[in-house]
Amino acid sequence: MGHTMREVARRAGVSPATVSRVLNRTLYISPNTRQRVLEAVRQLNYFKNVHARRLATGRSDLFALVISEIANPYFPEIIRGFQAAAWDRGFDVLLCNTEYQPSRTESVLRKLMESDVRGVAIMTSSVGKHQTSELSSAGIGLVFCNLGPPANLVSNITIDYQRGILQAIDHVVALGHRHAAVIAGPGDNRTAITIRNALVSGLRQRNLHPQPVIDCNYRVDAGASAVGAVLAEARKPTVIFCGNDLIAMGAMNALETAGVRVPEDVSVIGIDDISFAFLARPPLTTISVPREQLGVLAFQALDKMLKLKRKKGTESYLQTQLIVRKSTAPVRHNSRPSAVPEIGLPSSPAE
Repeated sequence: MGHTMREVARRAGVSPATVSRVLNRTLYISPNTRQRVLEAVRQLNYFKNVHARRLATGRSDLFALVISEIANPYFPEIIRGFQAAAWDRGFDVLLCNTEYQPSRTESVLRKLMESDVRGVAIMTSSVGKHQTSELSSAGIGLVFCNLGPPANLVSNITIDYQRGILQAIDHVVALGHRHAAVIAGPGDNRTAITIRNALVSGLRQRNLHPQPVIDCNYRVDAGASAVGAVLAEARKPTVIFCGNDLIAMGAMNALETAGVRVPEDVSVIGIDDISFAFLARPPLTTISVPREQLGVLAFQALDKMLKLKRKKGTESYLQTQLIVRKSTAPVRHNSRPSAVPEIGLPSSPAE
């Protein structure tokens, strides 16, 4: 039979309230008292009964994180940051994937309602405010990424893609590039649209009018397929900006297959700085998004909002930074990229 909190308190020589505060990290407790309580917990092999606590307090210890795909290398750092921040405050995390499927998204949102979560971080552009209105109506806090201004029970984190993108454009201009192409993400994805618009406007401001500008899925094979259209242009680009690192790695693979050298003939730039970016050959120049910090910010935004009496949402900002590696180099004016043949590559997860 399991031991109770009262037995832990008796063993440690403190009150049950002090045991609760130590386990839930809700108030400052002296190091000596904390150590006595944790030693008593260890000796009695005591575990919190979260269901009993929910019944007693009327509040759950559960926050949720919604992403697109667990297999996507974009998300693990977000998960790590969010989970670490939640655990440091004594909360548990429910992780959900939408897999870009409307029916799956509906099931996820229904599960969140049933689970009585305190707050939800929605870190996928495939879910918007109109789909989550029932959650906020039920008093559940929400935080989105790049969605728009905050509201009651809704916070937002804006990733400043513009900063890293302008750094990247200045970098290639300094290398002598004057002809660019853009392989952006999906045309119906709000983050992809934000990135594409920032790339196109930034390039035009520096007289690098991009041609072509192509929308595609956040996949390696989509990046590879788009290269055919890029190299079919009469005016061949000397640098290709990609909507994420997966697209960039697919593009580099296709260029290599076509006999086009990176970076000697064409430079390539990605976005995200996923863990595989520096392992690419050549290592990928990319715009880093500090995703672990994004996960921490998402939890902090929820925690802060839910402590406020009026539950007013906040706006947070996250800066990006250009990471220069070896997929970019000074332009070679005598380079003549050839047309790319039919290329078939294995699919990879979408963002």
